[in-house]
Amino acid sequence: MSFNNRIDAADQLAAKLSPYRGQHPLVLAIPRGAVPMAKRIAETLQGDLDVVLVRKLGAPYNAEFAVGSVDESGWTYVSEYASSAGATPAYIEQEKTRQMETMRKRRAQYTPIRPPIDPAGRIVIVVDDGLATGATMISALHSLRAKSTAKLICAVPVAPPETIEKVAGYCDEVVCLETPYDFRAVGQFYREFPQVEDEEVIEILKQAT
Repeated sequence: MSFNNRIDAADQLAAKLSPYRGQHPLVLAIPRGAVPMAKRIAETLQGDLDVVLVRKLGAPYNAEFAVGSVDESGWTYVSEYASSAGATPAYIEQEKTRQMETMRKRRAQYTPIRPPIDPAGRIVIVVDDGLATGATMISALHSLRAKSTAKLICAVPVAPPETIEKVAGYCDEVVCLETPYDFRAVGQFYREFPQVEDEEVIEILKQAT
């Protein structure tokens, strides 16, 4: 195991990201797991905290396995293996509609009294607690690239090498602490890996405001 918990992983990531301390970066978490991590990183780097809402498109009969992802605008990333996992174009469209509804609800819950922080012209660091297929990170980075960021950084504690290679094409820099070849699931690299609930996310974002 590489990390005691998400805060340990966040502290190690913040150390790697220390060149951006004092440059007022915008640290964006992919909810929900990455939100406590992004809070810690934003505090350490003296930056702003917010969320970037994206959702994985789960495979038929295996919702945890991503065959793609969608951002808040509806832009969709579909992986090259989606059809072999049984995801037809009609299924993708149906799953996309379902996940966009979830994002609408989350946006209303997470930032009810303010719009998302504008990333234009900012150094933007997108944080997740680990990547498996990289699908949600790809959607997050794509949506931010379209908003004229000054620099776009993907920051994760752990991901397989092939996923890092894929994600690197969507940002200016990738900071990843561990790239194991025996990757099975993100949770395998944490001693403690509890679920992060909506209530915790809402409280963290409220404090950040």
